[in-house]
Amino acid sequence: MDNTATTKPIPEKREVAKGALNPLVILLGILLLAGAMTYFIESGQFERNGKLVIPGSYEVIEKDSRISDIFRISERAENEAAPVSFIELLMTIPEGLERGGGLIFMVLIIGGMFGVLTKAGAIDAGLERLLSMVKGNIYVLTIALMVVFSAGSTFLGLASEYLLVIPIMVAMSKRLGLSPIIGFAIVTVSVKVGYIASISNPLPLTIAQPLVGLQIFSGASMRSIFYLVFLTIGIAFMLITIRAQKVTGNVSFDINNERLSWRHGSMLTVLIGSIGFLVYASNQWQWRHEAFSAYYIGISLLLCCLCGLGANSAANAFVGGMKKVLLASVLIGVASAVAVTLEKGQILDSVVHQLVAMIGDGSPTVAATSMFGAQLLLDFLIPSTSGQAAVSMPIMGPIGQLSGVSPQTTVVAFLFGNGITNMLTPTSGTLLAYLATAQIGWVQWARFILPLWFIFIITAIILLAVSVNVGF
Repeated sequence: MDNTATTKPIPEKREVAKGALNPLVILLGILLLAGAMTYFIESGQFERNGKLVIPGSYEVIEKDSRISDIFRISERAENEAAPVSFIELLMTIPEGLERGGGLIFMVLIIGGMFGVLTKAGAIDAGLERLLSMVKGNIYVLTIALMVVFSAGSTFLGLASEYLLVIPIMVAMSKRLGLSPIIGFAIVTVSVKVGYIASISNPLPLTIAQPLVGLQIFSGASMRSIFYLVFLTIGIAFMLITIRAQKVTGNVSFDINNERLSWRHGSMLTVLIGSIGFLVYASNQWQWRHEAFSAYYIGISLLLCCLCGLGANSAANAFVGGMKKVLLASVLIGVASAVAVTLEKGQILDSVVHQLVAMIGDGSPTVAATSMFGAQLLLDFLIPSTSGQAAVSMPIMGPIGQLSGVSPQTTVVAFLFGNGITNMLTPTSGTLLAYLATAQIGWVQWARFILPLWFIFIITAIILLAVSVNVGF
């Protein structure tokens, strides 16, 4: 017999302030700003070898920017530079939805899958068992989970794979009487710490290091030190935050020590096994969003067979889970529309060119810090880690050599800028997917993470100075 009834979840705390800005409003505002930028920033482009920018090849493209272009209806001629009209701006939204379709559908399917798990009571039962195993010590649990999650990111580049884990962590926070954002942050901060250091993360390193003449994965020992620094700060931040919510180290209320029922146990075994196989498959076969979605559909069907709800109830639970993440999933497409707008206005390369010009030829320490600042800003426009590496590293490499910044430190400046910005930027599809599965608003997340975000920026500047002065 299922022991779901013994679980006593804590009622969810409502933390979103009345009148708080909807993240859709924020993204639409950013989209309008991107459209306005096409009127005031010159159009230009770099020559490319495939996706890689050729340094020194930037050329300005003539553009006649008139306010009347806002109301332009006719299509522009091929290769013609022109600001984005209002109609074109509206068109970028369905184009962004299409571009982000793979990630959007993946998030929806995951939402449905966890709808089935929650309806069957497997999540609550599994959390009770987990808390019993650690004797309710939330601090030990937090440290252990953050070490495991961050290690997966810094060594293997895991990110979207953790989408499966986020609903479980959110449920754990609710069970402990904490804000849901705590469980979300344990995963998200860990993943971003892993990417900031990227000891052997193949996603950025296989692109960035060869572009500046380095052996792939070289310099791992120094990046391991950086990883430990950022991880220590991240763990300390989370423990202090948990303590501020007045939770003692050992949770003593009504923890169920009973064994899992065979149904709950089999469902959780399938879930845990699917995560393990997913890590192997995504690295072995380089799966993309479509393959991930197909995999999640297969796991969902298997869970529906095990849940004991019946076909109709299981289908309703799946649809109910999808509904919870539907609106948030649309934000991923709107975020993609920002990049589409900059590309249509042909100003993305111009922004990159201007950011590079900010670096100058000062001391190596100043130049490294300026590179980091440029990467922070650039990541807002190009949140893709591999995409940013392909655009920025061919340019940053020669600038670093002229400024006395070593190739390894140039790569570190890129990693720091990319990882730290992606903790916060509302144009990051991965972050929006995380928020969608956790059902947490971007504004709520921004308020929570801003203190750590600034601490990470200061830490990055200090570590870059250390890197330059030790000759890394």
